[in-house]
Amino acid sequence: MQHSDCFQLGYIAKLHGYKGEVSLFLDVTNPEDYRTLDAFFIDINGQLTPFFVKSFVLKNKGFAAVKLEGVDSENDAKVILRKSCYLPISILPELDDKHFYDHEIIGFKLIDTRFGETGIIEQVIDNSVNPLLLVMNGDKEILIPFIDGLVQKVDRKAKTLHVTSPEGLIEMYMG
Repeated sequence: MQHSDCFQLGYIAKLHGYKGEVSLFLDVTNPEDYRTLDAFFIDINGQLTPFFVKSFVLKNKGFAAVKLEGVDSENDAKVILRKSCYLPISILPELDDKHFYDHEIIGFKLIDTRFGETGIIEQVIDNSVNPLLLVMNGDKEILIPFIDGLVQKVDRKAKTLHVTSPEGLIEMYMG
């Protein structure tokens, strides 16, 4: 499995107890979607290594207490501490033309209904209170709040995201 075939699920945040259990931070929109996870990959020195889940208990704020097969001691767990975790993109259900996975729109052109071509999407900043799209227009950074009604169309073939941003927002950045 290659990194290009995967999306980042999260990372091993800390040890959870002393018998090899770890705390996995799920850096995803809906952590509940992964409650029945039976395996994932951990990046160990650039190599995606499969690990099988013995137990998975969802905690609060996107964390899960996870026991992995073959990780039976504190020392075993220290090897995977602060390592990124991945899943194959192929397991994600296909979305319609109004919804997207954060990772898939990186590099897309942002087209605003009022302003036109605005720039290239660099990042989705997933703050729980106020998620944002980070768009670069040359050396100008534009932050667009991810509000209801923002996305008009996701065109995966053309690699464009069509939005209607709040009136005057883009002009404020471009002025």
